[in-house]
Amino acid sequence: MAHEIIHPEGWAPAKGYANGVMTPEGHLFIGGQIGWTAEQVFESHDFIGQMEQALRNILDVVEAAGGGPEHITRLTWFVIDKAEYLARQKEVGQAYRRVLGRSFPAMTMVIVAGLVEDEALLEIEATAAIPR
Repeated sequence: MAHEIIHPEGWAPAKGYANGVMTPEGHLFIGGQIGWTAEQVFESHDFIGQMEQALRNILDVVEAAGGGPEHITRLTWFVIDKAEYLARQKEVGQAYRRVLGRSFPAMTMVIVAGLVEDEALLEIEATAAIPR
């Protein structure tokens, strides 16, 4: 059985990459998600708004594969402004819980000089394990 490409219904086409790849064993690898909508439009130019949208995007991919927040096992965050992230910890936690509840996977935070999309303030990639 080959890997399955996961692409949430109604999302703009991914060009040159997959939003999600599911293995036959139920491992879901989610490509880096940024703070744009399914139509690839940035509605927020604020860190918290983009963070919440990126997490919603991750959850959309997980749900398209048949899972939920409890199946997310890893998040890797790429953030361009360490000071803003640290200054807004309370808001980060509130936004996180609005989207993913109290599911806390293994996480890594990396501070980066920039991202491919100039308007993006962060990018988050994820891994999930969805029982088959």
